[in-house]
Amino acid sequence: MANTLQAKKRVRRNAKREVINKARRSRIRTYVKKVELAVEAGNADEAKIALKAAQPELMRGVTKGVLHKKTASRKVSRLAKRVKALG
Repeated sequence: MANTLQAKKRVRRNAKREVINKARRSRIRTYVKKVELAVEAGNADEAKIALKAAQPELMRGVTKGVLHKKTASRKVSRLAKRVKALG
């Protein structure tokens, strides 16, 4: 259990941030899933649109500290490669 005032405040702050970060991570995963579903369905137009929506969402996760920069870049790169393969 936290003893100092600062430690107690950190516990409260961490609980708030956890909720926010969880929501952000969930939102990013939803966008990525939309791209993957469009790719699996073979719908190139829908996949391109979904990728354009997912890309800024992933990068926003980087600026907010939810994802590492290289993780987001890798995910965008792999998604783009799969979308491009559709033609």
